[in-house]
Amino acid sequence: MSLLKPFSKLPALNTASILLVEREEEFQQRLADALVTETAVTLNVRLAKSLPFEHKHSRPRIDLVVFIINLTSELSLQSAEASLKYLDPAYFLGKVSFMVTNARNAAIPTERLDSVRKLAALHRCTLLFAEDQTADGATSAAERLLSILKVAAGLVPMTTALYLSHLTCSVPSDIDEMGFD
Repeated sequence: MSLLKPFSKLPALNTASILLVEREEEFQQRLADALVTETAVTLNVRLAKSLPFEHKHSRPRIDLVVFIINLTSELSLQSAEASLKYLDPAYFLGKVSFMVTNARNAAIPTERLDSVRKLAALHRCTLLFAEDQTADGATSAAERLLSILKVAAGLVPMTTALYLSHLTCSVPSDIDEMGFD
């Protein structure tokens, strides 16, 4: 399978494209619906359960890849980790984000959240938390993603996706000995 490359297609004028990757597809569709309400730019939203992403010639340029990880599912995290190898390394320069859902659930093991934080820190990607149990949760998450997407797509003057590194997750070096309580 081929790698998904950020600069393999030319950008369209005033257009941004986002790829939402979620194994369970629970939150993905609600988030996509909330994203397309944006009217200032033309927004292409693509949905996938995992990578590799097929239809290479018919798809638009992907400006931002968002991995939605449901912390109540170990398969969700494993799917995101497996999909990362199908991204070109240039994507990790501000064009990949992780969005975590169900982080408030007390039943999830803390090790799973620690694993997601390590994954985001390792790849220098933004880590966002979203409330998927309420109607406003998808809207709030869409607003945050839209801000990041506009930067990643080059629609914010004098700003590049490399500036998003200020939003990246940093993990202490002794994370294996401690939890994030």
